[in-house]
Amino acid sequence: MSNLTKYAKYLVEKGYLEHDMVESANQKMLEFGENSAGALARLLESDFAVPHDKVFEALAKHYAFPQHDVDAELLEHKQLEACKDILNKIPEDLKKKLFFHKIFPYMIINTDREVLQVLASDPTDKVIQEIPEQTQYKRIEIYWSHLKTIESLIAKIAPQKNEFLALLEEAGQVLTDIDDGSSGMELNEAALDDEINKSLLVNLFEGALIEAVHKDASDIHIIPGGRSTIDIYIRVDGKLQLWHRQEGTAPEALSAVVKDRSIGVDRFERDTAQDGFAQRLIDDHLIRFRISIIPIVSSEYDRRFESIVIRVIDDRKVITDFRKLGFQTQAEQEFIKSISTSKGIIIVTGPTGSGKSTTLMAALHHVINPTVNVLTCEDPVEYVIRGARQLKIGHKMSFDLAIRSILRHDPDIVMVGEIRDKITADIAVKLANTGHLTFSTLHTNDAPSAVTRLYKMGIETFLLAYSINIIIAQRLVRKLCQKCRRPLAKEHWPAALAIGLTEEELQSGTIFEPVGCNKCHEGYKGRVNIAEALFFYPEVRNEIVKSVNDIDEERIRAIAEKKGMLSMRRSGVERMREGLTDLTEVLYATAED
Repeated sequence: MSNLTKYAKYLVEKGYLEHDMVESANQKMLEFGENSAGALARLLESDFAVPHDKVFEALAKHYAFPQHDVDAELLEHKQLEACKDILNKIPEDLKKKLFFHKIFPYMIINTDREVLQVLASDPTDKVIQEIPEQTQYKRIEIYWSHLKTIESLIAKIAPQKNEFLALLEEAGQVLTDIDDGSSGMELNEAALDDEINKSLLVNLFEGALIEAVHKDASDIHIIPGGRSTIDIYIRVDGKLQLWHRQEGTAPEALSAVVKDRSIGVDRFERDTAQDGFAQRLIDDHLIRFRISIIPIVSSEYDRRFESIVIRVIDDRKVITDFRKLGFQTQAEQEFIKSISTSKGIIIVTGPTGSGKSTTLMAALHHVINPTVNVLTCEDPVEYVIRGARQLKIGHKMSFDLAIRSILRHDPDIVMVGEIRDKITADIAVKLANTGHLTFSTLHTNDAPSAVTRLYKMGIETFLLAYSINIIIAQRLVRKLCQKCRRPLAKEHWPAALAIGLTEEELQSGTIFEPVGCNKCHEGYKGRVNIAEALFFYPEVRNEIVKSVNDIDEERIRAIAEKKGMLSMRRSGVERMREGLTDLTEVLYATAED
């Protein structure tokens, strides 16, 4: 252990982490020209998936920082007001910076000398030293706190503000009652401009973008509700929920605002589908939005309504550590084995919104390094991947042309957004058979049916058998709120028994159902995957090769399950045993099983 830093030795000696992991992280840190304990702690968290609290609690003890944790929900009114008073004396820019770094100026602990107690999830963070430099608090004492403590204090005492919605509240409702004076005729552009100019629709649109980010929504839906009603929904944890209903405003007016404040769409085009994008700096982070607009039919035959869906693309949500995807043990081991080779196809399959892109991003980050040429071809490109060359699809570079160009660009690793036809399937197989690692997606219900889909595209069974490494089929199910979940009610036990749970498990009270509280949405918070991983063992390959006129999916499934593959439903049942999800979610996600 002679080459380890003092903090690295402390982690090993006190039993926080294994020696091999610490040594590897320590060496990587030194290669980057770093030698501080804080740098090692951050590297262990980001690159080695060590939980934040575990590594920084050790850091705090190593440097003898005291610990202080509080329950924000139990704070007395007097303490809440004292916290707010302290925060009011801190410049706004510094306050945002502190919150971003999970640092919270909490209370005065010595009134005579006005010593400020600062809670920090990383007590060595250099940002803390800006407090005495930029505020009246010249004396500070730093305490280590769990990450959740800091986050709960920020949420309780200084929640993120949405300035656009604040403007709406100050002004009352968006000005209403446009009189188009054109019964039986569509609104003209002058009427739309008048509506936009006299209203606060811009604030409503911008406020919706910010609120979607704050609520961790994946999409915003703007839907005409009639001649003068607009419904705005947001999708949280896979479910749409009504966020705002705007009465007395022409839907065309909000559509015009969205188009005016987006790039790549024509405000005056209302008869065809359009795709555009926007980007905004929200909470000091650049967020991108992909905008889809389609014309829709309504009972208002004289009006030209449009439906708008806005996808929120937040790079902070990209999972770069494969282990954080949370695959079950055998699926994770087989997936890592499949991507830790120099050739073959890795296919992730499932319906829209099942997390395919997230899985591919994590897998790509696992294999990217400076020694390989990584090329991606997606339409559209959602996330920028550091270390990869991403082809830009446009009117001069079609998807098919891009795919063919990849072959001539000396690739080592290729990601094709989707195998959509025989051309893309043939090229994926060709890449795999010429020593390239290839990632792609398909839209099928389960893993064995992906083999059938490729066979029906015209790929020979021999090529299928020996070019594919693994097929992962996955879904996302909502996670139960850990605060309010309760044991499954007895009236639901028959259904639980029918999918493989035992009466002993149900009686033990470890199988849960949702309740709902102020910390979650109807009993759920976040999502977790369920998946079946069809690894191409020799027996699976042989079964595919000997297929003559058709692929026997059930035979392939039987072989894989004998090798330990969990079906989608069994994967869901295991998630129930772990206390992560409930019967309703598993049955809904695996309805075809």
